[in-house]
Amino acid sequence: MSPASTIGEGVAVTYTEPAYWCSVYYYEMQHRVGEPFNASKPILTIDGFTDPSNDERFCLGLLSNIHRDNTIELTRRNIGRGLRLYYVGGEVFAECVSENSIFVQSPNCNIRHRWHPATVCKLPPGCHLKIFNNQEFAGLLSQSVQQGFEAVYQLTRMCTIRISFVKGWGAEYRRQTVTSTPCWIEIHLNGPLQWLDKVLTQMNPPSEPCSSFS
Repeated sequence: MSPASTIGEGVAVTYTEPAYWCSVYYYEMQHRVGEPFNASKPILTIDGFTDPSNDERFCLGLLSNIHRDNTIELTRRNIGRGLRLYYVGGEVFAECVSENSIFVQSPNCNIRHRWHPATVCKLPPGCHLKIFNNQEFAGLLSQSVQQGFEAVYQLTRMCTIRISFVKGWGAEYRRQTVTSTPCWIEIHLNGPLQWLDKVLTQMNPPSEPCSSFS
């Protein structure tokens, strides 16, 4: 049964599964490289090899960037087998299958563990982490609907997960922002984002425009 969020006057907005459950954007420092990868299969591998990508695999090795420097080149060579994403039963997991750690910033995961919202979690080789849960998000959405349009709009950032390869960032690291890391990805969870959009269109927007702080 699909979760639903009730908007004023008993109007229910149900969650529907999109054709592509996530879109993955690859960055080198502040530059987006290549086209976004749209995932339709429940298991997606993102690696550093030069094989052609297919619907279960996003290979970063073939992507070119005129802004690439030695640090980025070295990091790209160390992505190796990269990471694997699993989308099962409304939950998203990340697994590090590289020989080097990956670094994950998931607002949904941080709330679950009562960590600071900006926490970056180091995921060593062979480890996995639950990075999103649809049921938890549904609960947050229900609460936010009671607080109004702005509160619902702010949940947009919950639907984006950032993962860097080899080099971490944040309070514990020399690099303070994700755009300071050589190689990283941003994962947009399309189902929750589209659900938010449908809920927002049923609500009355405030007179002042909302702004995103992501």
